[in-house]
Amino acid sequence: MFFRGRQPEASIWRRFRVSADGFTFVQEDEHYTAHVVANAERVVDLFYTFTEQLGPAVDVVLEDLRSGRTWKGEALALPDVREAIARLKILLARFGGIELSVFTADDQLTLNPYLELFIYARSDRWLYLLEGKGLEEQQHLRTKSWKTNRQQFPAAPDLVNAVTAAVERLGLQPA
Repeated sequence: MFFRGRQPEASIWRRFRVSADGFTFVQEDEHYTAHVVANAERVVDLFYTFTEQLGPAVDVVLEDLRSGRTWKGEALALPDVREAIARLKILLARFGGIELSVFTADDQLTLNPYLELFIYARSDRWLYLLEGKGLEEQQHLRTKSWKTNRQQFPAAPDLVNAVTAAVERLGLQPA
């Protein structure tokens, strides 16, 4: 088998990963900000995985740039929100165009329409969580070069339908 050998799995992954995988981490006043750039699937997966680190009740804001609609929900059960995100993961990674924020009083995770992850927090714990996922801290990141105008996201009826179903399942209200 090609991947057999004495090297640990993490170093194999590092050898073949895209060099753009990384994050910036800065402290501004009394909060920390992380910006994560990697391939689409990895960013969406990190977003989903990191939601597990939030409290049992979260607030959600979801904006669909294709339909121009925004919804919000407060004090939602984290397992329900994670289930909704899990159902959207593949479509989000494929099409983008959705801004999804999940937050508590201390932490906020935001997946932007261009599939970059932003983390805002009152503590520096996210630095260690990002490093634990094999990402490297960098001074500057190259943002996604394939950014498009907000109105130019390709049609994605499957994603729009999945978002509508998630909004109904979570009981989100128009913002």
